[in-house]
Amino acid sequence: MREPDRIIRLKTVVSRTGLSRSTIYRKIADGTFPRQIQISIHGAGWHESDISRWITNPVSWRPQDEDDKFG
Repeated sequence: MREPDRIIRLKTVVSRTGLSRSTIYRKIADGTFPRQIQISIHGAGWHESDISRWITNPVSWRPQDEDDKFG
């Protein structure tokens, strides 16, 4: 059985990727970094699997189809 995909916050994403906060948001706007998901009214995070996939190959990373993610 697969482990559930954890949600990680910005501080963890910055630590794991080595990117600054502003670079992360610029890359999201460019479509070259995973988009965050809303987890509360004022909170957002990322699926840990998306960040791990980006870390594995940041140059050629592209968003997965939502259907592929949970299939």
